[in-house]
Amino acid sequence: MKFIYDDTSAPFATGQESCVPPGGYFKMDSFNIVVFGGAGDYSRRMLMPSLFHLFHDGAFSGDFLIIGFGLPALTDDEYRSLVKDALLKFAPASLTEEKWTEFGKHLSYIPSSFDDEGNFEMLLRRLETQCIANRQNRKEVLFYFAVPPPYYPVIVRNIRKYHLCREGIEPKIVIEKPFGSDRASAIALNGMLAEVFSENQIYRVDHYLGKETVQNITFFRFANSIFEPLWNRRYIDYVEITVAEQLGVEHRGAFYEKAGVVRDIIQNHMMQLIALVAMEPPVGFDADLIRDEKVKVFKTIRLTDEEYIGNFMVRGQYGPGTVNGTAVKGYREEYGVEPDSDTPTFFAGTFLIDNWRWSGVPFYVRTGKRLAERCTEIAVHFKQPPLSLFGKTCDILAPNTLRLRIQPREELSLGLSVKYPGIGNTPYNVEMVFNYADTFKIERHSSHERLILDCLRGDLALFARQDGIEAMWRIVDPIIAQWDATPPRFFPNYEAGSWGPPGSDDLMTRDGRSWSSM
Repeated sequence: MKFIYDDTSAPFATGQESCVPPGGYFKMDSFNIVVFGGAGDYSRRMLMPSLFHLFHDGAFSGDFLIIGFGLPALTDDEYRSLVKDALLKFAPASLTEEKWTEFGKHLSYIPSSFDDEGNFEMLLRRLETQCIANRQNRKEVLFYFAVPPPYYPVIVRNIRKYHLCREGIEPKIVIEKPFGSDRASAIALNGMLAEVFSENQIYRVDHYLGKETVQNITFFRFANSIFEPLWNRRYIDYVEITVAEQLGVEHRGAFYEKAGVVRDIIQNHMMQLIALVAMEPPVGFDADLIRDEKVKVFKTIRLTDEEYIGNFMVRGQYGPGTVNGTAVKGYREEYGVEPDSDTPTFFAGTFLIDNWRWSGVPFYVRTGKRLAERCTEIAVHFKQPPLSLFGKTCDILAPNTLRLRIQPREELSLGLSVKYPGIGNTPYNVEMVFNYADTFKIERHSSHERLILDCLRGDLALFARQDGIEAMWRIVDPIIAQWDATPPRFFPNYEAGSWGPPGSDDLMTRDGRSWSSM
């Protein structure tokens, strides 16, 4: 996919040369998107508003075609009306009649169930007659699966049967997590996709990786030479990662009953964060070079057994409680949840990475729903100074801590000890803080928009590769199997609005440590 850089910003000095930071988007050449499930909830809430925002902000320089495919049965005009209503609800600030009229003419719809083969032939004919070529006279088509995974096989089978990837069409496929429910099903899913698409045509989306602060972890590490010499077991004591949500399962109760916290968060989100912190410097920033280093981390995370899980992993499920002064119900009272459900909504655990850089450095991770705060943060705790120089009252100095906050505030901070003003040598802890919103007073696109652009551009760096998917499942499969085989005795075991079950604190306190956010 050819794209044109929108070079509109003033240069800034780096000390060596002038660089031009992006003032807008890369301008996309012509493209085509087929959205399976184009009238569904995900399309209305996320996908169509993201595409409209990109269009509104000038990211699309060429012509484009968006075809919705699915149910309910709608005419083209009815589909456009449905999309407009979705934009009024989920993207009202940028919707103007002029922009909508221009955007809406690019939309069309094929009403069909996914097993109605005749309508796949109709889709083929429409692509043959309406598909838009780019400046290289290539017809690139993005097949976006905005449907639950059980629909994937029948759609892929019909794409293959009706030659939607025939000569003259250059396809890509976008699928959303979860990528299987365990390692075996992930391998089976990939085998099905690989019958039609090559690995470099498969975009496995985890929207978490589209967040600006998550992307910046890699840049922060490898663009600042002062930290890389310290980024190892000699200077880092431990790493702490928290992904905390105040929300419950909301309308996803039925899904969550099948997934649980390990499949939903640990298998992909948490493993990706661990890899970004722990990976070796890639040779370059090409997609496969970055993904190669992530896979190396996944393969060196120590596998768990029954004894390890019992000693270093904690599960929990929220009961009724109070969040922000509002009484909320417990997980077992949520819509779509079994009244005696044993599905965990909280996880805390210690992961060890058995390689030269990280040997002996614990990675403490925790995540859960209905916790006290909404917070996603990576805290890198450096070792304490080896000697006390300031008298007995100051024998214990707070170690330096580097924090990479992803939400709700996007910022980086470094904890330092300084001398408190006045007579005496009294250390005082301060933070040097860099906040994205305060520094970059520009409106940045959402994670959905960034990943859509990367799909269209053909940049796979932020998308999971199959060997990485299998390696991540290899880590969490034993945990899931062990917990499935040994139902919890006391669920629910933490109140909504708390920081989780007591066992989570015990993981840290027995090592003489504590969670940063409490």
